[in-house]
Amino acid sequence: MKPSFRPFLIAFAVLALVFATSVGIYGRIRAAQQPGDGDDGGASRARPRTSASGSFSTDVAIPVKGVAAVRDTLVVAVNAAGQAEGWKKTVVVAQVTGRVSTLPVRENDAVGSGQLLMGLDAAEYGLAVEEAQANLRQAQASYREATLLDEEIRDPAVRADRAAFARAKTGLDAAEVRLRKAQLDLSRTRIGAPFGGRVASLKVVPGQWVRAGDELMTVVSLDPIRVEVQVLESEVGFLSAGRKARVAFAAFPEPFTGTVETINPVVDGGTRTARVTVVVPNPQGRILPGMYARVSLEARRFADRVLVPRSAILERDRRTMLFVFDGRNGHGLAKWRYVTTGLQNDSMVEIVPSEETDSVKPGETVLTEGHYTLIHDARVRLVDDLKDDAGATSAPR
Repeated sequence: MKPSFRPFLIAFAVLALVFATSVGIYGRIRAAQQPGDGDDGGASRARPRTSASGSFSTDVAIPVKGVAAVRDTLVVAVNAAGQAEGWKKTVVVAQVTGRVSTLPVRENDAVGSGQLLMGLDAAEYGLAVEEAQANLRQAQASYREATLLDEEIRDPAVRADRAAFARAKTGLDAAEVRLRKAQLDLSRTRIGAPFGGRVASLKVVPGQWVRAGDELMTVVSLDPIRVEVQVLESEVGFLSAGRKARVAFAAFPEPFTGTVETINPVVDGGTRTARVTVVVPNPQGRILPGMYARVSLEARRFADRVLVPRSAILERDRRTMLFVFDGRNGHGLAKWRYVTTGLQNDSMVEIVPSEETDSVKPGETVLTEGHYTLIHDARVRLVDDLKDDAGATSAPR
């Protein structure tokens, strides 16, 4: 029997195919490593490139947003949390006993100063006034009878003594006091608002019997709103009354602007904090007492600083940098710059001069959106809104 060479031929064919494939891949790698016609002679190594440098077509300008650097005062803020409270708030209580006969308000109703909040049945108190008036008339008659001939007394001192004695003996003084007390009790059956505000925490209904001292409702003034925050003793010294405050509430997307009204001069020994009161205008009554607030208080101020938005600052190769828009050549380019930062707050960062990094001049446009994957000298164009401009940019290759 002759030996078969077919298995050897198959193995040889497989090896030849593997070798040809390897040679082709090696050749493509070598070709990719050679500089092309667009080689800048090593200039491209002067600026670092990211892994995304080949992600976008160089023929299409990438939409970005930019903001001009400014020379302005940097305000460093102190942050704290607090709770909204009405500027004025009082619990309305019954001053006399009686049945609720009138209740013209409901919770959240706006009321003016002196406006009727509640009325009690006044029949009994009206009778008490009439009775006091009758007793007073009787005492007055007795007094006139007791002093009928006192006008003939020539000594004024003696006449005054007899009049005082007669008022006490006839009960005229006591009758006058009882009448004033009855009239006061009658007036207290109608309860008015102590100041303008809104009705809250209503606790009575018509027909309910209340006693003197019972809580009826709360009246709270919503404009302005007071926000009290606790500030650390190490930071309270940087604050002063009259400075602005940025107040954010979870219920609203936009923050409100307030003013530091007072700073408590006493530091709490347990928490090592001092109370700071911020007043926020609230003409529409949107902010309600009890809402949680995050407050940013203006503290230290540093004048004449070059500032850029925080969103402009990036970090590449463990170094701080940003992109500056350059439109001098008829088309926009993103220029990579290493910078040194200084002081900062929640929205702005100071750019400080340094021998080891570049700087930014006031008026230069720094990129703030759409710049995260850019490279040096990438073609860009400024837009107002990246979302609206998304369809105008070619898709990544």
